[in-house]
Amino acid sequence: EAIKANKDNKGPQAPDVIDVGFSFGESSKSEGLLAPYKVATWDTIPADAKDADGYWYGDYYGVLAFLVNTDVQPDVPQDWADLLDPKYNGQIALSGDPRVSNQAIQSVYAAALANGGSLDDAQPGLDYFAQLNAAGNLIPLIANNGLVATGEIPIRITWDYNALAAIDTFEGNPNATVVIPATGRFAGVYVQAISAYAPQPAAARLWQEFLYSDEGQLLWMKGYCHPIREADLRERGVIPQDLLDKLPDVSGAVFPSLPQLNTAAELITTNWDSAVGADVQAAP
Repeated sequence: EAIKANKDNKGPQAPDVIDVGFSFGESSKSEGLLAPYKVATWDTIPADAKDADGYWYGDYYGVLAFLVNTDVQPDVPQDWADLLDPKYNGQIALSGDPRVSNQAIQSVYAAALANGGSLDDAQPGLDYFAQLNAAGNLIPLIANNGLVATGEIPIRITWDYNALAAIDTFEGNPNATVVIPATGRFAGVYVQAISAYAPQPAAARLWQEFLYSDEGQLLWMKGYCHPIREADLRERGVIPQDLLDKLPDVSGAVFPSLPQLNTAAELITTNWDSAVGADVQAAP
């Protein structure tokens, strides 16, 4: 929207680059809003996380995780199947309403992968959450870190970078931990692109070169995000040990294509009410 609103404006409010959710890269390209550019490290960006012609490219991603208040629930779940255990009755919540929230939609999608589904079949995710709701384990509230801290929602399903940052803010009160589930490891990608109407296109290209350099990619890791070139950085051994120690192992995380993501989102948003029946609302 910022690009469209400032096509003829070269002032400071006109963006040179954008950082947007995965689906907006392709839609912005189709609207003619982006200028192609391939950074020097282009070949180390995974093919499924970039436009082949250089119009958009993933910059970082998160993996869905469980943030657990261990003062309230010391028996920490390690996988999606564990959440069905009666000991978690009234303890689990999503970080959004799956009828409208991308984070919540993708949480259902991730659960599908852990329960016999695939990137082409998200239905088992709805079936799983129907079970979770019927068991009384799913709280129909939108989780946030404050509700985890008070113990009202001891287990929050959220992106790992949000969960890890939350633990820093808790400062040990409460004690908490982050779990990357053993199965159903699902990655959500954000993408960078250069505006076709950038007031400073050369500066935009220099900025992208910095972001996709080793130095720029390591900055994402300092904020608990997974840089898109993480596999290459690990392979070459250029990640400082202190950063490696801070980040969980997310090996095996999968990246859906845009058509797969759109199909799953349509299925989940359309069928959540009939399949699951949990009216997820913001906390009062």
